[in-house]
This record gives sequence, structure tokens and C-alpha cells, in this order.
Amino acid sequence: MMRQLTLALLLLFTTTALATPYDVVILNGRVMDPETGLDDIRHVGINGNTIEAVSETPLHGTREIDASGMVVAPGFIDLHTHSPTELGQYYQLFDGVTTALELEAGAYPVTDYAGQISDTPLINFGASVGYLNIRMSRKSGISLADATATPWPSTARGWLNALRVLIYGPEVALADTFKTAATEEDLAAMRSMLNAGIDAGALGIGLPLDYASEAVDTRELRAIFELAAMREVTIFVHVRRGINGDPAGLREALALAEDTGASVHICHISHNAMRNTALFLDEIRAARQRGVDVTTEVLPYNAGSAPISSAVFGRDWQTVFAISYEDVEWASTGERLTRESFNNYREESPRGVVIHHYLKEEWTRRAIEEPGVAIVSDLVAMQDREKNVAPHNGAFTRILGRYVREQGVIDLMTALEKMTLLPARRLENMAPTFKRKGRLQPGMDADITVFDPDTVIDRATYRNPYQEAAGLHAVLVNGTPVMLNGTLVPDTWPGKRLLTTGT
Repeated sequence: MMRQLTLALLLLFTTTALATPYDVVILNGRVMDPETGLDDIRHVGINGNTIEAVSETPLHGTREIDASGMVVAPGFIDLHTHSPTELGQYYQLFDGVTTALELEAGAYPVTDYAGQISDTPLINFGASVGYLNIRMSRKSGISLADATATPWPSTARGWLNALRVLIYGPEVALADTFKTAATEEDLAAMRSMLNAGIDAGALGIGLPLDYASEAVDTRELRAIFELAAMREVTIFVHVRRGINGDPAGLREALALAEDTGASVHICHISHNAMRNTALFLDEIRAARQRGVDVTTEVLPYNAGSAPISSAVFGRDWQTVFAISYEDVEWASTGERLTRESFNNYREESPRGVVIHHYLKEEWTRRAIEEPGVAIVSDLVAMQDREKNVAPHNGAFTRILGRYVREQGVIDLMTALEKMTLLPARRLENMAPTFKRKGRLQPGMDADITVFDPDTVIDRATYRNPYQEAAGLHAVLVNGTPVMLNGTLVPDTWPGKRLLTTGT
């Protein structure tokens, strides 16, 4: 009798659970979860911002999304973007990205990051604490929260340097930031600022070291690594770049990480390694085998993008990149440069962005193939559709369409792992919120990307970057549909600022 009663109660509970409507249900999709290896037809039930069920049995919801013939995947996590703008978030959403993070350059103060979209974010956003922003504040008296903010003098020295920018240009006016070594007093002040940023919830330390190679000596660099080890946060480093293929910058970062115990993430591996991409990957793999906490990333493009005033273009960049003026284009017009136009733009439009074409496809493919390498976009700030930028807003759909479906460089599950689980695992030890991201399982955050594996493709080009990717069916951020049937849901801003202090 007792057994019959137990079975009856179990049946009643199961029937009631299946009949209870969820806020949102995704039906009939090919659910793929890189952590568990699930790859089968399932139905996903969502309440609030949480995945409540991944079921073989159909579910019912207040809103139902039919994903027949579609892949239902964890939302893509971009560790490396510089575009916390309305346009940047819009085009990244159409690339399947649900979390876009500024970790290479970072921000300072961290809570001032993404001022343009902080009240109306389409997708999740966050930043590391930016070491160069701190250095600029300390050495030049200029406050610059992030790449989209307006520089502002914060000291008397800053007002003088602001005037010098107008007269001499930023390379001269900001030389103390990018070319002058730190004093002991500077180091103490900058350590304090780093600690303040970490206390405020920064997702690690952003260290675009290559842009300040002349200024940051071994003593200063070691201080950063020691602090990162002590605070148990990751350094996201753009290593010093020498002549095409020179591994010295990578070896410097790996040696410091091994010596101090710091966690390090090497940004855009092929763009630093160039002709020695295989060697860099070998050395990172060997360091991991020795116990170094090191990871890396790749963007699926064979060009770089940066302001023409960047310090790298003040060095012998033609030797560094093994290119010349005709390999550099003015992003806003597509004009290929000459010596004369290059120098004119550096003097007259120092914040203008150039695209420099210096990678080979085989280098990029090699990094994409390597196990454990995350996919990123390195999207520069999209401020105005009248000004072209590099088309990195198609990075994730480019991987799915070109490197998975068309070329078979990696399989679909591996690609999804590189876009979801690997980035989440890189961050979860210092930011617990990421333990619930990058997975499609009950109890996880309902950041979900639904796409057609047969048609998904990037459409952004260097001539016309402002094009949405094709093949995206739906995107949910924190349980809220932001895209449905390939169309933006109006007046919907469910994104959140992500910090290490969140749970």
C-alpha cells in the first residue's frame, strides 16, 4: 500500500511539474552543453534569470520559442572587447554574444566603465582594472575610464598636458605615461590604485604592456605580478612585441607568472606571435604542464586595429610587423596609406583608427585548432556608423560559419567550448558569477544563444563592418529574450554589470 501511495505521489509531482508553465520555454532545439557533453534534442525551461529544466519531455511556458533545427547553446562570452557602446552591444548581440568584457585594456575606475550603456545594456558587461589608465592618471594627470570615455585632467599636471596635447599631440604630451619609468612613489601610488580597483570588483588586471614597453621596466612589471598573485586575480596581458615572431615578451610574462605564482592570460596569441604562433602555443602548453596558471585566446582575423597614435607606431613598426605603409589602411575610409599620409594622420588625427594587415591565415588557423584557446573579438569602439572599424563584430559567427561548417578546422562542440565554457572557467575562480555562465544546465544563468548551424555566418567586412551576422534565431540574456526570430526585441535591456563581488 505504501509503495503504491509513493508512486502515486511521485506521478502527481512529475505531472504537476511538467504542467507548470515556465516564464520562457525553448522547444525542440539541439541542446549543446560543452561541460557535460550533452548534444541532443531537449526542451529548456526558464524562470526568471535561471535555467530550471533541460527536459526530454516537452515543457510549457508563458513564452515559447520553437528552436526546431536550431542549436541551443550557452551564450557566448567575449573576454576581449573595447566597445561598450550602443552600437558595439547591438552588433555583438547579433554575433551571439551575451557577455562582453574589456579585460585587456581594462578601466579605471572600474565602476565608471561603459558609461554610455550602463543604464541600458543589451548584454552583460564588465572590465578588469586598467593598468595603463592608472599609469596615465598617476604619471600624466589624465583620467580616462575606458577607450570610449573623454579624457579629463585630474591634476594641475593634467591640465598642462591637456594643453600640450593640443600643441604637440598626444605622443609628446603623454610621454610620461608611455615612455618614463616609475619612481618608488609612483609604484606605491599605482599599487594602491590597483588594489582599489580590485576591491571595487574588477575582473582581474588589464595590462596592455606592449603599448608602454619603453616605460615599464622589470621592477615595475614584477610588482604587478606580485600584487596579482597576492590578490588571486588574473593578469590579462598584451605582451611586449618584438620583431615578427620574437618570443621574448611571452617568455618574460611566463617566467614572472611561474616565479610569483600569478595567474596570466595572454591576449590575442597570433597577433603577438605572428610567424611563431606554433612556438608560442608550444611554450604556453609547456608552462601549463609545469603548473603555471596560463591561458590564451585568438581572434579569427588576419589584421590588427589600433589608434594611429599608439606607441607601437612610434617604434620601427615596419620591422615589428614585417609590413609597410601600403599594408595599413585608414579605417574610416579604407584608404591605403603612404609614408606621407601616415605621418599626416599621426599628426592631425591621432585618435583615428588604422587597420594593419600583417597576419597569415595559417597562423590564425593554428591558434584556432589548439585545445584550450578561447575565441575573442578584440572589437574596437563602435561609436558612429559613419566611421568604419575592423569588422570584429562577426568573430563568433565567423568561427561557426567559416572554421566549423565550411572548413572543418574544429568541430561544433569544440567551437562552443572555446566561446562559452573556457572563458567562464578563466574567470570563475575570482568571480563566482561565472560558475553559472558558459553552461546550459539546470541552475545556470539563462544566457542562451540559438542559431541555425547550416546558415550561421558573419557578414561584416572591412569595407562595411556594420552588418548583422546571419543565422541567429534567438538570444536570451538573464532569461529575457533580446533577439527573437533574428530581430531585436525593442526596449529590452536585461544586461548587467559583472563584478567579482557578485555571487
